[in-house]
Amino acid sequence: MHKPFSSSLSRFVAALAVVAAVLPGAANAAWPDKPITLIVPWAPGGSTDILARVLSKHLSSSLGQSVVVENRSGAAGNIGSAIVARAKPDGYTLLIGSMSTHTMNQALYKNMPFDGVKSFTPIAELALVTNTMVVNPSVPANNVAEFIAYAKAHPGKVAFASAGTGSTNYLSAALFEQATGVTMEHIPYRGGAPAVLDTVAGRTQLLFSAGTQTLAPVHAGKLKLIAVTEAKRSSLLPDVPTVGETVPGYELSVWYGAFGPAGMDPKLVDKLNKAINAVLAKPEVVKQMGDIGVQVLHTTPQQFSEVLVHDEKKYDKLIRDLGVTADDQ
Repeated sequence: MHKPFSSSLSRFVAALAVVAAVLPGAANAAWPDKPITLIVPWAPGGSTDILARVLSKHLSSSLGQSVVVENRSGAAGNIGSAIVARAKPDGYTLLIGSMSTHTMNQALYKNMPFDGVKSFTPIAELALVTNTMVVNPSVPANNVAEFIAYAKAHPGKVAFASAGTGSTNYLSAALFEQATGVTMEHIPYRGGAPAVLDTVAGRTQLLFSAGTQTLAPVHAGKLKLIAVTEAKRSSLLPDVPTVGETVPGYELSVWYGAFGPAGMDPKLVDKLNKAINAVLAKPEVVKQMGDIGVQVLHTTPQQFSEVLVHDEKKYDKLIRDLGVTADDQ
């Protein structure tokens, strides 16, 4: 006597479910079939958050599922990043991280809840933030060479602002001191905004900071833009020289990237990478981010992985050479 067809069909469906569970490619064929969480490990309103929300809007449309931005700030980005490091590598919990969380914090903090490289799957390097070198208009220097000469003529008298020891503002200036031999006074603040305000006011003379914070006062004539810190001139500011054009070897690039937990299936990573790069290629996205000093990129997961490993070694050495720890703040 033959068993009912419905019983055989049930067993067949169950067998397919087992196959899907053990074969990542089969499981990923249906991805995404529920909302995706995009964690930003900083407070709302910054350039990282803006970029994440631009991505979420366009990815929701292209992937056919909601991509929800969740801000989980605290501990210099470590709290939100740790959530993603502990998540299942199924593509439903992703992170918009930065070079600070993934290549600097490991050397700055004694007890890290994750490894910036090993605990994550790099998906795409998203963008470079134009990192600027600006001075108060009272400083008699209009380029890097003139500033070096001025600082050497006034050792220890020129003050630079930062968002705290270990911040990219601080490391940019510390690297500048190391590369040029100048000696300056460090004035730390609790955030980038007050550092900008005091440089505008003249209480500090120098600031290295993202163009998202400095370009508005530059355009208003309240700060002088001396240079950018990337290896190449920014396409957003093609007439502005790099520090490295005067100080060979000087380079500090502030980037944002998309990550998942370690162990993600390569096919899923490739699918996400292509979807993200398609968003970043949209003219309206390029303009929207360019207007706030953010230059979008188009990279493969492998290219981003190489950047991640290179920068982790670079900043680990720099931070340890300087003897800087987060406890200094």
